[in-house]
Amino acid sequence: FVGVCFDQIYNQAAKFRYMFGGKARTPMVIRMSMGAGMNAGPQHSQTVYPMLTAVPGLKVAVPSTPADAKGLLTTAIRDDDPVVFLEHKALYARKGDVPEGNYAIPFGEASLVREGSDATVVAIARMRIFAERALDSLAEDGITCDLIDPRTTSPLDDELILESVANTGRLVIVDESPPRCSIAADIAGQVAQNGFEHLKAPIVQITAPHAPPPFARELERAYVPSPGRIESEIRALIAGR
Repeated sequence: FVGVCFDQIYNQAAKFRYMFGGKARTPMVIRMSMGAGMNAGPQHSQTVYPMLTAVPGLKVAVPSTPADAKGLLTTAIRDDDPVVFLEHKALYARKGDVPEGNYAIPFGEASLVREGSDATVVAIARMRIFAERALDSLAEDGITCDLIDPRTTSPLDDELILESVANTGRLVIVDESPPRCSIAADIAGQVAQNGFEHLKAPIVQITAPHAPPPFARELERAYVPSPGRIESEIRALIAGR
């Protein structure tokens, strides 16, 4: 239902600091559920972080693990600017170790989940989990990749992504959003502009189609990038196909 209150977020909260010369603060955290995989229909299965990331003045957090959720939410609560905290519905039941006590993750600090040499894989939210499954299968054939979870899309840790691409020479971005004006497209553009000399092959964007998320279970499975699709596209990239 973010569309109903978009004027307050886009035209008001995101702009207060700028409109009042830095004297106004908006320490507000907006928690939203998102994402396909739960058969919730088009309105409730969208991934709205590309639209929100494009708004100057908003910070956008997209955790994929319980530990990251705690660390990023702590930082969001302490921030003096408005933060949109997006929670993928299909990850609510996911379990994992969570640090005790005071634990915060700085915004704009991506996680290097695993290291490899054949390609850089950037995967957002639930797509990190799917990418890990794909990379487990690829590792059986000796294919290893850097896996980066951005954790926040605004600010974005483009430095880590560029450093990784400089080492691997290939980039794959896995994003559940539709492809047009997506975070995948944004990352691809930044790497093409600032790290083109390191690329051995075209950048691969693995996204949902440019369509609303379907309700039917079979169609939804086809809509969301799967571990199998991620694996096959990485294999094709490395093979030069």
